[in-house]
Amino acid sequence: MTGFPRKIAVFGSTGSIGLSALEVARQSGGYLRITAISAHHCLDKMLIQAQEFLPSCVVATDEAAAAQFDWSDLPRGTRLLVGQAGLEEVVQLPEVDIVLTAIVGSAGLTGTWAALNAGKTVAVANKETLVMAGPQVIRLARERGAMILPVDSEHSAVFQAIQCGRRSEIKRIVLTASGGPFREWSLDEMEQATVADALSHPTWQMGKKITIDSATMMNKALEIVEARWLFDLAPEQIDVVVHPQSIVHSLVEFIDGSVIAQLSPPDMKLPIQYALTWPERFRSPARKLDLAKSVQLDFEPPDEDRFPALRLGREVAAAGGTAGAVMNAANEAAVASFLGGEMGFREIVPACRAVLESHTFSADPTLDELLKLDAWARQEIKRWILA
Repeated sequence: MTGFPRKIAVFGSTGSIGLSALEVARQSGGYLRITAISAHHCLDKMLIQAQEFLPSCVVATDEAAAAQFDWSDLPRGTRLLVGQAGLEEVVQLPEVDIVLTAIVGSAGLTGTWAALNAGKTVAVANKETLVMAGPQVIRLARERGAMILPVDSEHSAVFQAIQCGRRSEIKRIVLTASGGPFREWSLDEMEQATVADALSHPTWQMGKKITIDSATMMNKALEIVEARWLFDLAPEQIDVVVHPQSIVHSLVEFIDGSVIAQLSPPDMKLPIQYALTWPERFRSPARKLDLAKSVQLDFEPPDEDRFPALRLGREVAAAGGTAGAVMNAANEAAVASFLGGEMGFREIVPACRAVLESHTFSADPTLDELLKLDAWARQEIKRWILA
C-alpha cells in the first residue's frame, strides 16, 4: 500500500461536509491525517477541532472575526493564518497531499482555484466551483497536473460507475434526486411553503442553503452543469430521475444497454472517504446497506412544471460561458432572500431566470470576469426583490 498516510487540508471544516470529513479521518486508523483546517465564522468550533487533530495550520477566512477572537488556546505548534492569503499559503505546503474544498457557495471557488494552481489533488465538495468556472477549472487542472475528485454523492457515484467501461462507451448518466420535501406537493401548496417546510428534507441532513436547493431541485440543476464539465459530457447525455429513498446515488448507462449504479444509505462519509483514499478502499464509518431487510427502490420522472430549475440547469449546461456563474450567484442570493423572508419559495427560480436572461453573455470569460458577474447577479436579485 503506497501513498499513506495521506495528509488532508479541509477548507470549511465546521460545515456538514467538513464535520463528516473529520469523522472519516478520526475513524481511519491513521491512514488519513488532518494537517490544516479552515472556517469563516465558527472559529470556536474550529479551535476545538484544532485541539483534537493538532493540525499544522488553521485558517480563519473572516479577517475581522479572526482579529476579535481569543486564540490563546490554540495548540502549540499550530500556526494561525488569516483570510484568502491563508488558504493560498496552505495549498503551497509540501506536506498537504489532498485539499478537500467544502466551503459553501461561490466563496469556495478561490480556494479550489488556488489548490489546483498549486498542482494539488482536490476533493471537490463545492459544486459551485465547476458550475461557475467549469472549463477554466478543468483547463487549470490539466495545465498544473492537478487532479479533481468528486465528493458530491451523485458525482462520486458516477465516478465509481464509469470505471466499469471506457469513456467512449458511455451513452448517458442519470443523476438521482430525492425530490426534496415538496415531491408530492401541488403548485398551490408550494406557493404557501414556509422556510421550515423547505428545510424539512426527508432523507438528508445538510446545511440550510443546500437543503433549500434540494427543495427547489436547483441542486440538480447545479449538478447537471457540474457533471457536464467534470465528466466531459454533452448536456443531452445527462438525465435526472427522482428516487425518494436516496439509496441509488446515480447510474451510468453504456452503449450496450448495461446500467451500472452505486448504492448505499444516504451518508456523506462514504463519498468523502472514497475521494480521500482513491483508488484504494478502506472500511468506512458510513452506514451500510442491509439487503437482509426488505428494500424498496422507486424511480419516477421529475415534474419540470413544478420544478423548473431542472430546465434552467440544462439550458445553462448547454450555454456554458458566463451562464453558470450568473445562475449560481443569483440562486445563492435568492435562497438567502427566501431564508430572510424577503422572497417566496416559488419566486426563487423565476428570479434566477430573469437575472440570467438579462446578463451580457460571454462564451469564454476570464476568472476575473466571472467573479465580477457573480457580484453583479447578487445585486440584480436585490433589485428584482424591490421591483
